[in-house]
This record gives sequence, structure tokens and C-alpha cells, in this order.
Amino acid sequence: MKIYVPRDAAAKALGADEVAAAIEAEAARRGLPLTLVRNGSRGMVWLEPLVELQTEAGRVAFGPVTAADVPGLFEADWKRHPLALGLTEELPWLMMQTRLTFARCGITDPLCLEDYEAHGGFEGLHRAIAMSRAEILQEVIDSGLRGRGGAGFPTGIKWKTVSEAEASQKYIVCNADEGDSGTFADRMIMEGDPFTLIEGMTIAGLATGATRGYVYMRSEYPDAVEVMVEAVRIARAHGLLGPSVMGSGRAFDMEIRVGAGAYVCGEETSLLNSLEGKRGVVRAKPPLPALEGFLGKPTVVNNVISLASIPVIFQKGAAYYRDFGLGRSRGTIPLQIAGNVKRGGLFEIAFGMSLSQIVDDIAGGTASGRPVKAVQVGGPLGAYFPRALFDTPFCYEEFAGAEGLVGHAGIVVFDDTADMLKQARFAMEFCAIESCGKCTPCRIGAVRGMETVDRIARGDTAAIPLLTDLCATMKSGSLCALGGFTPYPVMSALTHFPDDFAPMKEAAE
Repeated sequence: MKIYVPRDAAAKALGADEVAAAIEAEAARRGLPLTLVRNGSRGMVWLEPLVELQTEAGRVAFGPVTAADVPGLFEADWKRHPLALGLTEELPWLMMQTRLTFARCGITDPLCLEDYEAHGGFEGLHRAIAMSRAEILQEVIDSGLRGRGGAGFPTGIKWKTVSEAEASQKYIVCNADEGDSGTFADRMIMEGDPFTLIEGMTIAGLATGATRGYVYMRSEYPDAVEVMVEAVRIARAHGLLGPSVMGSGRAFDMEIRVGAGAYVCGEETSLLNSLEGKRGVVRAKPPLPALEGFLGKPTVVNNVISLASIPVIFQKGAAYYRDFGLGRSRGTIPLQIAGNVKRGGLFEIAFGMSLSQIVDDIAGGTASGRPVKAVQVGGPLGAYFPRALFDTPFCYEEFAGAEGLVGHAGIVVFDDTADMLKQARFAMEFCAIESCGKCTPCRIGAVRGMETVDRIARGDTAAIPLLTDLCATMKSGSLCALGGFTPYPVMSALTHFPDDFAPMKEAAE
């Protein structure tokens, strides 16, 4: 009997460890031989803990399972049971996806190198080793891959800049400081398929001439930190990291660094300061990190998903990856669906799907059963989209044209009870709390923003033009995206939901 129980943090928060212990205890009580695999999550959070049984027909899913359900599952011989969902691969949520980056997540044992290789792992690295630096760079450029951390900058161009820079030492830095509300793709891939990130970073090193890498992680992700540290140790022990990667004679090694959890350290220059042991404040640009980054040396700073997408590009080819998507948004994007939804979780799909399809069909509408009022895309600094904009294709340029952000592809849904004035105030408050204090528009503007929204809440509609002007100043004058993007949720709330800012609203209350 082979049973899979996720070790993913979301599954553990919902009782996966207790379920795993109950399965082991019940199997021992019945004298049944058991192989228990702690896999990653399949991304269907509303079904967690999702337990899978290996059968001749494939893996059969049961969920959500509690420890109290375990004796009944054994009693039913893991067949006819109310929690039985059928073959995992035939569940509609998975069948509708195009899983490239997350192809192995939830399927393999995260820390089993043999399992990783049996499912296509390191095929991309083998191919990259046989290529020149110029050929590796061209493959990434041809794939159309853009930064999945929010900025959407072409990954291959960034790598090319670092590759062409002259320096005695270069670095690959993975930005794993996933701080946006409603996002969890980085955590899921690090906990569920860590070797794909290691493989992607190694290929980046081969492409640029960097021999050293760092993964900068959040202290709030202890499970991911534990898995990544062990995965790096295993990879190094098997010659996949070190002075001669896979016996190629080309060096690349890496280590895990844990930050204290400042939101602003998700910004690349603030992250680099923190990585150097300094206070996490934003650096002025230029110089760009690609030329003067970590310790003043040329540095690639890429998001987890950007780097984790590299192996499949080299495994299947740039043309294969580029065939997915729409316009200048190529490949797939892992949507992280959260908030007031019936079905929350990770859904990987090619760029181009509309918000309406995502919210109504995939997420199933609101958990409360009430109408959807707004969807915030791109984290706490993303714009609020009303139903009127739900036909917008999920792509970088299309969202920018609607005054929105794809960001890290976090999607938070709100029903019609949400007060958008309060949401606008929250955006300013969040910025005020998380600001590093380096620039005045962010440090002072966010505080003035809270005060101005409070004036509007008291019925002073004359303060609305002041709020608009303040947002324009923050957007154009802030050093980084924290202050520069805070106006997106504020102005979208004001523009699309003006009734929530009307004086009669306060009077009625």
C-alpha cells in the first residue's frame, strides 16, 4: 500500500501531519505494509489534506481528509467512501490546467532525487551543459519568458546583460521573499519541487558565468526553508552543485539565506542590501543590479517562478514554451486564487484567460454565495477590477492598459459586502507600515494618504482631488514599486466604486 499525504504548509495547517500519523498508526494496527510519501500539494487547497492511494489504474484521491476519517477509509478498503474523488488526474481542476512549471508538484517526493529524474528532472540541465553560453541565452530569449515576480522584464535580456558584464565574480540571486497577500506559488514550488529551482538557477549560472547563487527566503516560510536547505545538500552530495556540475568542469554552487520578513525586501535592491547584512532599504538606480548588484558585482535577480520555469524550457525547447500564451505574454502563469471563493488554490494556465473565466468557472464564484464585487490582482499593490473589466485577458500589456498589474498573479476575490473605501485606506496603511523610509513620496505620502481617506470617510468629498493628486505624486516620485504602485488599489477603488466614497454612505451608516 502506497499512500501520499502532502507536506505542503497549507495542507499541514489543515491537519496533514495528523492525518499522516493516523494512517501510519491504523496501518500498523491492522498489520498492513505501508509506504507513506509526503509529497507536495496538487494546489486544490479546498480539498486539503488531499490523500492519494496508488492503484493499478493510477492515484485515487480522497479529500478533505481528517484524522478521524482514517479508520473509516481503511474499513472501506479505500474504495467506496464519501471522501473518494476518483482518479486524481481526472479531477476537473487539474484537467483544465497546462502544468509546465508545476508539472511535478504534488506528484513526486520533493526530496527524492531519483523521483525527480524519473519525471524529467535535470533533462534541461543536461541539454544546457552541452550548449555554449550564447546558445543558452538565445534559448531563454526565444522562449519569451518574462519575470514572474511582477515587473515582467524579459528574463533572457537580463541574463544577457550579466553575461556580457566583465567581472571576476557574478551571482544568481533568487528572490523568494514572497510577501504579497494571496500569493503562494513560490512557497508551493519550493516545498513541493525544490530541485526544479536548483536546476533553473544552475542553468542561469551556466548562461551568465556566475558561479555562486543565493535563495533569499522569508522567515515566515519555515517548511520551505527546511526543504530547500535539504535539497541543496542532496544536490551538492550528488555532484549537481559544486566545482564541476554533473562532471562538466563548470562550477556553480548555492546556499539558502533567510530574511527577517520585511515586505520591502521583495524589491530587488532592498533584498540585495539585506543579503549583504545591511538594512533593507531601496537603492537608487542606476546602477542596475545586473551591472552592480550583490557586493557590487553583476547579479541576476529573478523570482522563484521565473527560475523554476527554466528547466521545462530547456527540456522541451523554447518554441514549445513560446507556443503557449497571448501577445507578448508567453508561456504559462501559476494563478493563485484566494479570498472569498469556493475553490481556492494554484491553477497553472497559459496567458490569455479572462478574469471572468478565472473567477466564475475555475474559482466557482464566492464562498459566501453573494455576487462578486471586486477582484484584486497582483497582491496588495494591485488594482481592484470590477465586473465590467472581467473580460480583460490575463496578460501583462492588457492589464496595464486597464490600469492594472499582473504582478505575481495573486487573485483575491471580494463579494458585494466589501467596502472599497476601507480597502483604499488599507492600501495606504500597508504602505505606511511597510515603507523602508528611503524616499519621501512613500514614507510621508502613505501617511497623508490615510489621513485623506479618513477625511473622505467623514464626508469631506473636497478631499478626493487631493487624494488623486497625492497618488500621482507617489506613482511618479517613489523610488520603488511599494510607493509607486500603492496608487493602483487606491485609484481603482475610487474610479470603479465611487459610491463607496460618497458622503451619503457615511450619513446612512
